Amino acid sequence: MGIRISLVLAALLIVTSGQVFSFDYFISRQGSQLYDGKKEFRFFGLHAPELHRIEDDARGTCKQDRRGWGQHFKWPTEDEQHNWIQALTRSGHTAMRIYVLSIEHPDDSACGRQTHINSPVIEGGMPQLNEQAMKVYDRMIALADKHNLRLILPFIDHWQWWGGRAELAAFYGETGADFYRTDSKTYKAYLHIIESVITRKNSLTGRHYFEEKAIMAWETGNELKDSTSEFVSATAAKIKSLAPNQLVVDGNYLSITPSSLIDENVDIISNHFYSVNGNNNPDTVEHDLGSIAGRKAYIVGEYGLLPTDKMKSIAEAIVSKEVAGHRAVGGFVWGFRGHRHDGGFYWHHEGDTGYQSYRLPGFPEAYQNKEIQVINLVRQMQASMQGLGYASPLPVPLSPLLRPIGECGEIRFMGAPLGRIYRIERRVSGSNVWRSLTTKLSDGQLEFDPKVNVLFKDAIADFDSNNYEYRIIAINESGESEPSNIQTWSAQGRCNSAT
Repeated sequence: MGIRISLVLAALLIVTSGQVFSFDYFISRQGSQLYDGKKEFRFFGLHAPELHRIEDDARGTCKQDRRGWGQHFKWPTEDEQHNWIQALTRSGHTAMRIYVLSIEHPDDSACGRQTHINSPVIEGGMPQLNEQAMKVYDRMIALADKHNLRLILPFIDHWQWWGGRAELAAFYGETGADFYRTDSKTYKAYLHIIESVITRKNSLTGRHYFEEKAIMAWETGNELKDSTSEFVSATAAKIKSLAPNQLVVDGNYLSITPSSLIDENVDIISNHFYSVNGNNNPDTVEHDLGSIAGRKAYIVGEYGLLPTDKMKSIAEAIVSKEVAGHRAVGGFVWGFRGHRHDGGFYWHHEGDTGYQSYRLPGFPEAYQNKEIQVINLVRQMQASMQGLGYASPLPVPLSPLLRPIGECGEIRFMGAPLGRIYRIERRVSGSNVWRSLTTKLSDGQLEFDPKVNVLFKDAIADFDSNNYEYRIIAINESGESEPSNIQTWSAQGRCNSAT
């Protein structure tokens, strides 16, 4: 199926190289509102940080990372990116903010990690884009365009989780604090990264990033809480000079940069709500809207890790609260994780909060996390933004992708976008009669570890050597998918020799 997806993207390249877009317009701003052409544009959804880089929690922390907490990361496959974006858009998401570009750390090589931004080739030189990483980024943008998803793309992190300002500063013998000084070597390198990314030509669409209508906005960075007026002003001016048709988000955190409210190069003010900061409540929406006073658009870039009733009150404020006639244009609940290439879901613990990431369309296995209730809340807020009283039913799931059958009859498959349960069918090769092996299989197991867990094992492998064919159908409340691809399997003594 990887071949099939590659063909899809090859076809996408042929179409888009002629400058044919899925979108008619760039998203624009007038005062406190965003527009898609003449239509007001607002959004609400789950925050999907990893459309371009995956934290693989199943592998735990890397022992070779001297920081003691460094994790394992990898690039998503084509199938994974396609699956996640389809799950988002088919569940009502029209915009998405992802996480930052990652910066190289000295222990990355020992941990088998790659990053988006590599150290300079020569001492004191400019950082380099990792071409392999950026091709994954290209694919994310191309698929977002294909499936009508607008993107908010932040540049650099205040924090060190993925490698951020401190790692960038280390290239030049400076500190993380120097990142915010516009006369520092680190800031010069930051501007170089911005220019290198915005002027990059997408290897799939043939367009420069500044020409991509799927890119709604560039964000100065993630939670840049030490931002100064000089820092934001210089950065926003640089972005606008390179991408005049795309919007700029001030990535400040916990406060509003006063000068950004009158800066012609800043379009969107953002804030993140978390209980540790004392701002995780609907009053923050009202306070921020009052401070902005309609001069810029306003988004809640992240919030969550709360009981569902409190999450609902904030969501309702984001969607409906008006201050002097001005409302937020959007908000995202932290955070989403998607299907694995060969089965199950990625997952992420939120520290010691007890909360995990959310999966679409929501599964009863995550009852402690109130996953289904949170997904229903998100979809209801999306409907409310459209003036609807209730969310429409989910579309019928797309087909799952069945992987080669394991030696002992292990069934591995990539779950369908919006599939809740699955029916696995088997037939003797050459027969027209399919037999159901299981009708209500879920792939929603929490903390799925591909080295340990198997979605399903056909017990016939223990004693049979006939040739069989398998397929899978995804099911949700709206119906059944088309059958998956077919995989053929025969024991032929392989299972006994493997065990």
